[in-house]
Amino acid sequence: MTETTRADDVDQLASDAVPGIGTVLSGVTMAAMAVAVRRGVDDPVVWAGTGFALVAVLAFLVRRHGPLERRIGGPIAAVSSVAVVLLAGYALNQGITVPAALPTGSASVSIPIVFVAFVTAGLTAGLGVADYFGISSGGLKRRSLQTATLSIVGVAGLLATPIVAAILAVPLLPLLEPLSEIENAVFGQVSMAIGTMLVAGGYIVSTDRDLSFIDFERPTLRDLGWIVGGLIVLFGALFAISALMQSTGVESADHSTTQRAQESPELMLVLVPLAILVIGPFEELLYRNVIQKSLYDTFSRFGAVAVASVIFASVHVLAYATAGIGAVIASLGTIFGLSIVLGTIYERTDNLLVPALVHGVYNALLFANLYFLYG
Repeated sequence: MTETTRADDVDQLASDAVPGIGTVLSGVTMAAMAVAVRRGVDDPVVWAGTGFALVAVLAFLVRRHGPLERRIGGPIAAVSSVAVVLLAGYALNQGITVPAALPTGSASVSIPIVFVAFVTAGLTAGLGVADYFGISSGGLKRRSLQTATLSIVGVAGLLATPIVAAILAVPLLPLLEPLSEIENAVFGQVSMAIGTMLVAGGYIVSTDRDLSFIDFERPTLRDLGWIVGGLIVLFGALFAISALMQSTGVESADHSTTQRAQESPELMLVLVPLAILVIGPFEELLYRNVIQKSLYDTFSRFGAVAVASVIFASVHVLAYATAGIGAVIASLGTIFGLSIVLGTIYERTDNLLVPALVHGVYNALLFANLYFLYG
């Protein structure tokens, strides 16, 4: 039995629910990509995406109705679906969206069909992994429920900042106005710290845990090695991802901080210490120590790192919402890759201080670079 296949899954391993759901979702993916082809999109990326989606459909179908072992069918479906995610994401980045109108009465609403394929292929990839590990229908339900719950926690952490800022503004801003841009940035980061603590603390209390759940320990020499090595790997990953995107013509969206740096370079000097003291520690508290650690209850440790990274990347959508959907997806892909590194560091050390420092110093160096670039 693997760590992913929990003891409470064993009795239902023969269930065909996972390949059944996978068949439906991969069928939706294939249909969405096929619509793009029928609409006259003559692009090899879209054709290849359609082909990989068909492979995923067949893998799940044979798994459910034929002799194909889950140790073979699951990986085939997962790898094929990941290929569709990459191809659909690339197509979106190149402006191939294929909008389809929805029947909503008088209002004209459309959805990008290729984006539908991108999302469903991502879900199908997860089902392929679940099938490989023999996750039962009950196990799938528990993992889905926990993922949804912790996604809400992640979004709550994002929404808490403006809510706390609005509450603090009532008694404080009349005394402090007018705030300079730098003072406003400090006020926003303080609000973020308070909001994140409230969300993290509320989740810990609501799940009958206490402060011992927070993995904050004095760093050892091994931890210091992880901090230095983590920074090297993090910047190496950023360089590799950026080089790959540049070589393939993928365009990414700028973070909203880049625009702020262009308008007010001196603001970056304030964000440098705030990155180490606020941004790194509090984001890692919520997304690693609370969300990723909670996912250990139902996922393997590697699975928890991957799912927490998806949540972490997803909540950054608004920060990159300065460009089209394809560019935003490319930027979120970068965030996902960097989050995998941070999640692995936390998983290896079980010490919140380590990824917090890596994250904080990484952001601080990026802010310093923006200051020298635009200052």
